[in-house]
Parts: sequence; structure tokens; C-alpha cells
Amino acid sequence: MTRGSLRLRLLLAGAVSVLVALSLSYIGLTFLFERHVERRVEAEIRVYLDQVVSGLDRSDDGTLVMATSPADPRFSEPLSGLYWQLQVGNQLLRSRSLWDAKLALPQDVLADGAVHRHRIPGPDGSGLLALERSVTLPARLGSGAARAAVALDSREISAASRAFAADLLPYLAVIAILLISAGYAQVAIGLKPLDAVRKQLSQIRRGKARRLGQSFPDEIVPLTREVDALLEARETQVEKARARAGDLAHGFKTPLQVLTGDVERLRAKGEAEIADQVEQVATAMRRHVDRELARARMAIVRPDARARVSDVVQRVLAVVARTPAGGRLDWSVDIPEDAIARIDPDDLAEALGNLLENASKGVSSGPSGGGIRHHHHHG
Repeated sequence: MTRGSLRLRLLLAGAVSVLVALSLSYIGLTFLFERHVERRVEAEIRVYLDQVVSGLDRSDDGTLVMATSPADPRFSEPLSGLYWQLQVGNQLLRSRSLWDAKLALPQDVLADGAVHRHRIPGPDGSGLLALERSVTLPARLGSGAARAAVALDSREISAASRAFAADLLPYLAVIAILLISAGYAQVAIGLKPLDAVRKQLSQIRRGKARRLGQSFPDEIVPLTREVDALLEARETQVEKARARAGDLAHGFKTPLQVLTGDVERLRAKGEAEIADQVEQVATAMRRHVDRELARARMAIVRPDARARVSDVVQRVLAVVARTPAGGRLDWSVDIPEDAIARIDPDDLAEALGNLLENASKGVSSGPSGGGIRHHHHHG
């Protein structure tokens, strides 16, 4: 396929469209998965928030303590990436995983029971996704306001997203190959009618068909109709040209026949020199007219015209042999019976008639070659 190939253009356009669509799908699916993971993480953090608030109790000395810590073991592992923090007045409770650090929560106003979502830096410099809630403690815990927060290292979300993207990529590559292959098949099937048009035009050019017809898809039929109309118009022009060529032949032959009669009358009057000059001019004109008319008629031959050469030659020889010049010769034909010429039989007969007539008149200059041979009579 070359750069100007319609098939190549359609394939490239389809391939680019598939790759762009799948690239956007890859980005969109990865983004949606990350949002889904964040929602799942937030739901998990809300559970931890409830556990932190419900686990708060008062010790024997009256201080607030975390009687029941959340069950996830990461809260007990230093810098594990999962942290909780509870502040009641000046008292700060926090998970062991924070060690001696503190969650850098923004100073915002929280309504009772409201939950705020924050992106904050972690104790090890990583980013955290934090949920913060403000609650009013019951009377047994002092009836004060408490701010509880649970945070998770956002790198876990990013790692999950990257793993999903890595798993997704091979599947998208397979889908891309399948879609591009399907596009190739679609283009091949879609352009097949054009190949059928090309073959039918070849049949018309070789004379095995006259029209394209309408046995094509609906989108191709208007094109075939226009081509058929063009072929019909050309055939009409050819027929008119053939008719004009015939009229021209008759128009020239009649004056030439008159000149031939004048030549005979001049000779009868004893003006042989003038008669010879007129005859030479008339002969030259006849040859020139015959040659040009033969060329014209052969140039406008119909594509479907066929002539069996041996039959036409036999028919022409039957006429030429009756002429004075042709009757003095022996003719033999060496042409295969199955030889076919792409020309109208009448046009071929006229061209061969002029050729053989001129050859018989000039045979005195020596024998001619080719598929038709002639010999002098002896005796």
C-alpha cells in the first residue's frame, strides 16, 4: 500500500482512533479506580473513627484514656502509615504508630458530629488522607468536646492504582490489537465493492461486458450509474463518428471516380500526358483518403468489437481476386482459424481491401511478405 492508498488512510485513521480511545479509557479507568479506592479507604477510616470515639474512657485517676484501641495492628507499629489521634481540651491521645509526632490537622470549625476530609503531611514526610470528626463527650467523660482523627498514608492508594494500571495495560493492548484487526477486516470488506467495480471495468475494456450494472451496494450504485451513462454517451458518439466517417468516404470516392472517368476521356482525346498527371493525383488522393479513413475508423472501434481475421481476409480476397490486377495473381492465406482482432469486421474488411488492392497494383515491384502471399501467373 502506498501513501496515496485509501485502504492505508482508513487503516491509519482507525488505528489512531482506537489508540486514542483506549488511551483515554486507560486514564479514565485508572482515575475511577483511584477514586473507588479512596472511597473504600474513607469508609474504612470512618469505622476506625467510630472505634476511636467509642474506645475512650476515664481512668481511676480521672484522666481520659483509650480503653479499647482499634483492632488494626498497624496502629501499634511505629510509622506504619495508619494513625489515630484524639484531642480533648489540652489532653492529646494518639496511636503508638505516631510515636512522638502529631497529626498536623488544619484549624477549622467542626460542627458536632461533622466529618472533614484533609490532605496533610505525615510524620515520615509522606502524604496522608485524614478524616476528622468533632463529638461531644457524655457526662461520665466530662461532657467536653473531642476532636478525633484517623489518617492513612496515601501512598497505599497510589500503589493500588499503579498495580491496577499495570494489570489493565496488557488487556488494553490485546483489545487494541483486536480492534485494529477488526478495523482492517472492516476496511477490506468495505472496499471490496470498489475492487468489483475495477474488475467489471476491466471486463468492459476488454470487450467482455458493456455496462457495470447495478449489482453493487447502495452507496456504489450512483457511481456505476454515472459510469454506465458515460459509456452509453461514448457509444453514441462513436456511432456518430462512424457515420461521419462513412459519409466522408462516400463524399470523397464519388469525386475520385469522376476524376477516373475524366482520365479515360483525356486519353481518348490523345492527351495522355495530362491524363497521367491527373491519374497520379487521383491515385495519391485515393490512397491518402483511404489511409486516413482507415485510421479514423480504427481509432473509434468499439471495445466489444470482434472480427475473425481469416473469414474477413477470405471475403476481401474474393473481391480483390475479381479485379484486373488481383485476377492476375495467385493468392494463398496463412492465418490461424482462431485469430481474432478487436475491430469491427466491416472496418477490418475496408482496411484490408485498400491494402490488398494497393498491393496487387504494385506487385510488379516484387513479392510481399506476411500472412498473405501472392504469385504471378506464368504463361
